[in-house]
Amino acid sequence: MREQTILFDLDDTLVHCNKYFDIVIDQFVDLMLTWFSGHALTPQDIKQKQLEIDLAGVHIHGFMPDRFPKSFVETYQWFSENYNRPVVPQEESWLLQLGHTVYEYTVEPYPHMNETLESLQQAGHRLFLYTGGDASIQMKKVRDAGLDTYFDDRIFVTVHKTKEFMETLLHEQRLDRRHTWMIGNSVKTDVLPALHAGIHSIHIPVAQDWEYNTGKIDIVPKGAFYQLSSLREVPGTIHDYVKKN
Repeated sequence: MREQTILFDLDDTLVHCNKYFDIVIDQFVDLMLTWFSGHALTPQDIKQKQLEIDLAGVHIHGFMPDRFPKSFVETYQWFSENYNRPVVPQEESWLLQLGHTVYEYTVEPYPHMNETLESLQQAGHRLFLYTGGDASIQMKKVRDAGLDTYFDDRIFVTVHKTKEFMETLLHEQRLDRRHTWMIGNSVKTDVLPALHAGIHSIHIPVAQDWEYNTGKIDIVPKGAFYQLSSLREVPGTIHDYVKKN
């Protein structure tokens, strides 16, 4: 079987991510409801405003680690101004600290992560990791999950995971688009950049994904495009496609 180049996303494709953000956001909401008791705020009010501010920050700053904690502070400031409540510096400090705790959780692989990567590696395919985020945070996840065994020095981290960066990666690594795949959970940062670049793509959606990851597939794929429910379906899907083509 002809060797394929397979790019994997990291967060919520190979290892869990969103669920930790959800946990910390719930803790933030609890604090806000306590501080703003008597103002008829609801958890949904707080979550919606935090999401709005967080998404705006991503568009400007990308996946910088300070973006998420600062969204807590900016949400707090917005409600303080609109509900005529004083801003307390100590409370802002608590929120920054709370936001940063999301990066302290122990990395948890998705089911079948190792079996999937081992199967592809043993089949002779070249594996790349292409992920968004802060390099130091993402590389710690890589080491803790033992992923360097599969990706070696073929690991690329960017704060702005865009179709432009995808093009740069394909060009600099001299990847053959006819035999290159992108696998990830995000329509916005995994699937659409891959399809616009003319490479194959596999979408593995997660339940209740972050709104930033959603999007409309507005391009006809030049190659293969699959939506799978689990990592363990990936090796067989690629094998069958290559065999038929």
